[in-house]
Amino acid sequence: MLGTEKGLSAAMNARIIGSGNEAIVLAHGYGADQSFWDKITPCLTLSYRVLVFDWNFSGAVKDPNLYDSDKYSSFDAFSDDLIALLDEFRLQGSVFMGHSMSGMIGCIASVKRPELFKRLILIGASPRYLNEEKYAGGFERSAIEQMLSNIESNFMEWTSYFASLIANGKNPLVVDKYEKSLRRMRPEVALSVAKTVFGSDQRHILDKVTIPCTIIQPTNDAAVPNSVAEYMQKKMIKGETTIEKIDMDGHFPHLSAHIQFLEVLRTVLGFHPDMECLSSTCN
Repeated sequence: MLGTEKGLSAAMNARIIGSGNEAIVLAHGYGADQSFWDKITPCLTLSYRVLVFDWNFSGAVKDPNLYDSDKYSSFDAFSDDLIALLDEFRLQGSVFMGHSMSGMIGCIASVKRPELFKRLILIGASPRYLNEEKYAGGFERSAIEQMLSNIESNFMEWTSYFASLIANGKNPLVVDKYEKSLRRMRPEVALSVAKTVFGSDQRHILDKVTIPCTIIQPTNDAAVPNSVAEYMQKKMIKGETTIEKIDMDGHFPHLSAHIQFLEVLRTVLGFHPDMECLSSTCN
């Protein structure tokens, strides 16, 4: 757990916005922060209490002592922080929406404490990024090793390349936002978390997940091939798991295609954002 129990929410910049009988928990991915949800929160807060926060590796977290590279060398520690945060806010039966690495963190937390979750919504999530025989994770080991070397040797140059690759080079605003967010991370933290993420193998967790799950998969995601979403669906046999594909380039549908993203949520969750809300998110 980060800090003391009472200080966890403050340490993670956590807050609840909106109103409603149900809660949605939004967990950002690698190199991002809670502002990456800003295009969809105006609609969600009309119907839900929405918990947003920053992981301790985020550049939005100012205390450099919160992230420990040894402790957070696996997703288990992140899942423990997530559970502690939900306990602090006394949230149970919540909808968890996790982007990228947070998708698997949510899965792990749901196995440990299933009563905390009503539904998992996994956005561009992957249990394993490395290619193996009979498994296409999207990256060869040599590519991962080169990426880690680039983070260590020329961090600023790497952030430009990685943001353009992952965020969708056709959308300069999203690329710029992600690049700036990456650069707010301390280079040694960015390297440590990248080692954890790209070296992780959480495939063994999938068949332990019992919570209903929706996988939201961009059709052209440089970080996560479509085959990964299909693999996850096949392995998540204990709970109802569906895939919703969004026709787009890049890893951030909640930024690059937020109207389509909200339409998927409307279908999955059964909530009805009004036209005024949808119009406001277009700006």
